[in-house]
Amino acid sequence: MIGTPVMAQETVTPAAASGDEALVDLANPLMGTDSDHSMSYGNTYPAVAVPWGMNFWTSVTGKMGNGWGYTYDAQKLNGIKQTHQPSPWMGDYAAFALFAETGPLKIKEDERATFYSHKAEEARPYSYKVYLADYDVTAEVAPTNRAAQFRFTFPKSDDAHIILDGYAGGSMVKIDAANRRITGYVSNNRGGVPDNFRNYFVAEFDHAFAVTRTWDENWQLAARAAQEGDHVGAVVSFKTRDGEQIGVRVASSFISAEQAARNLDREIGKDSFEATRAKAKAAWEKEFQRILVSDPSLDNRRTFYSALYRMLLFPREFHEYDAANKPVHYSPYDGRVHPGFLYTDNGFWDTWRAVFPFFALMYPERDSEIMQGLVNTYKEGGWLPEWASPGYRDVMIGANSASIISDAYLNGVRGFDVETLYQAMVKSATTAQGRPTDKKGAVLTAVGREGVDDYNRLGYVPYDAGINENAARTLEYSTADFAISRLAAALGKTEDAKLYASRGQNYRKLYDAKSGWMRGRNRDGSWSTPFNPYKWGDAFTEGNAFHYSWSVMQDVQGLIDLMGGDKAFVGRLDSVFTTPPVFDDSYYGSTIHEIREMQVVGMGQYAHGNQPIQHMIYLYDWAGAPWKAQYHVRDVLKRLYAATPDGYPGDEDNGQTSAWYVFSALGFYPVTPAVGEYAIGSPLFRSVRLAMPNGKTLTIEAENNGPDNVYIQSVAFNGQPHARTWLSREALQQGGTLRFVMGPKPNTAWGSRKADAPFSMTSAEHK
Repeated sequence: MIGTPVMAQETVTPAAASGDEALVDLANPLMGTDSDHSMSYGNTYPAVAVPWGMNFWTSVTGKMGNGWGYTYDAQKLNGIKQTHQPSPWMGDYAAFALFAETGPLKIKEDERATFYSHKAEEARPYSYKVYLADYDVTAEVAPTNRAAQFRFTFPKSDDAHIILDGYAGGSMVKIDAANRRITGYVSNNRGGVPDNFRNYFVAEFDHAFAVTRTWDENWQLAARAAQEGDHVGAVVSFKTRDGEQIGVRVASSFISAEQAARNLDREIGKDSFEATRAKAKAAWEKEFQRILVSDPSLDNRRTFYSALYRMLLFPREFHEYDAANKPVHYSPYDGRVHPGFLYTDNGFWDTWRAVFPFFALMYPERDSEIMQGLVNTYKEGGWLPEWASPGYRDVMIGANSASIISDAYLNGVRGFDVETLYQAMVKSATTAQGRPTDKKGAVLTAVGREGVDDYNRLGYVPYDAGINENAARTLEYSTADFAISRLAAALGKTEDAKLYASRGQNYRKLYDAKSGWMRGRNRDGSWSTPFNPYKWGDAFTEGNAFHYSWSVMQDVQGLIDLMGGDKAFVGRLDSVFTTPPVFDDSYYGSTIHEIREMQVVGMGQYAHGNQPIQHMIYLYDWAGAPWKAQYHVRDVLKRLYAATPDGYPGDEDNGQTSAWYVFSALGFYPVTPAVGEYAIGSPLFRSVRLAMPNGKTLTIEAENNGPDNVYIQSVAFNGQPHARTWLSREALQQGGTLRFVMGPKPNTAWGSRKADAPFSMTSAEHK
């Protein structure tokens, strides 16, 4: 509501704003599920889990092994599976499914699949409930970190069945009727595991079995208690009364069958289904209560908490707790069990940008555990991961682990062996020898830095070196080198700090003053030809020159200077939105979904559905035009996000696209790694109260805020005028009141001085 007085705003309490509803019930796990291979509106699935849980559970509408295991437009459902999938492009691993039927037994997915409706589906972060129409059965699941409880409500039937499907890729099942238990393991995966990889499970039932059967890899049912093969499963049958409920307690372990039983006893024990559900709900509510939003827009609050839910799922815990309650983990890097933490299922190419800066700001203890896990990864595998699922995967580019580690340490995260991680970062930055290989002996080029020798000698990865996406690699290596330089300086490694700071300027080698864009360069210094700024891929990764030319997060002022000053820079930023969304997809041979997602939203060349350009809007803050950042931030928040099945502008990507929303809705965003600063945008809500990790409270108020009042008129922090277009991590964590006054027209004076701009390597005025 435009022009609402301050006193009226202050009466909107968090409880009133949410109708006394639990905040977690504002989150919609179906956000982003209306996706497929050709068009992503999130490429998510309804993950039933606890924050950072080792196991997620999801209903299955797709075929076994298909990355699109759940799609919103599907009409049939064939199971509820334990899943560890971070992305459909990565695939799942260690999955198995439970399913309930009545009548003649059907064990194959396509035969047993039942019609279902979203009208009889209830998806929450902490539970899932669905009506299996063909069988008149209601299925429910509630999670813990490493276990879950199922509850199946049956009609009157002499042939009620519960199936445990071990999926293809290696599985074993064993029925222990005397103890009402099914045990076994599954080994399915898409790579990134040693030969001894297994997920051991135990499923305990609260009803005795009337009939037990297993099937072998040829789908032959038998009254055998055990089966082992590529794809086996188990069926236990019952005679049920109308409305009779059968409960199943399930847990798993990557370590051993004994550890799986320990996880079950420790995390569920004798809890009822409702108790497990309540505990999972409380786990989410605890995190959501740390960020209390007060605002009249229910839709915006739903989107915010749906995004926050996604951001707190990954990376997942891969460690467990032994008999002495000490953290231990099976290592997907060497196949052994080691003490300590381990996290996985994360692509740092995506998440270094905003997810990990959020952890450093709000969850430093969790970030410390993740860093400890990276230490263990390096010790067990010899290299830092850039994409882990669960071990090294050969996907994407860059050396973004350096930014994550440096950003953590420079923002006060402690409790991990930073010297070992520094050694690991330097190794990736100096050699390509000895990198891990896949099972066929091929080098995993996404580990370490592909082209590192040329990069260190020439200052860039040459276009004609036979290395794809070379310009993108150069720009990302340069940003990573800046991050290393910051950590080196903090650790007293003066010469290293100078060396890597100089490499942090390597972006300059790819700027073509004639075209005004970054582009590929050959070994002899000549430019790659022909050059088409609309061409996706080739020298770039899932983008073109319009997107990657802004990948100079460490030195925006240096980029401004290259482009001819503030006016020219702002004009070039504007052109991204005003240039029609034409494209050249010849590198791929077809139109990849990222291209189509850019094309359809009516924002020109701006491709918010992918990560390389997501920070670009905030660069106006460096060029004296922060009001343009304010406009575009609010435009993206309004048009490209919603708590609906088509609610994301592209792949959600392990929390990154959600993290952009969360940060931007708060009013600021982390552009530059390892400096502890956040560029100011335009806050979405009237009031937000954040519980900082040190126990202090930060209150963000936005007077007169509303859909039309997107422009900052003034800012005050703890009563003092704040003219700078950035905020520091230290100041935010100290708490207090950050107060914005909003209006319908830009205040072009606020934040327009060069001294108001955020950090840049070449800025002499920044304070």
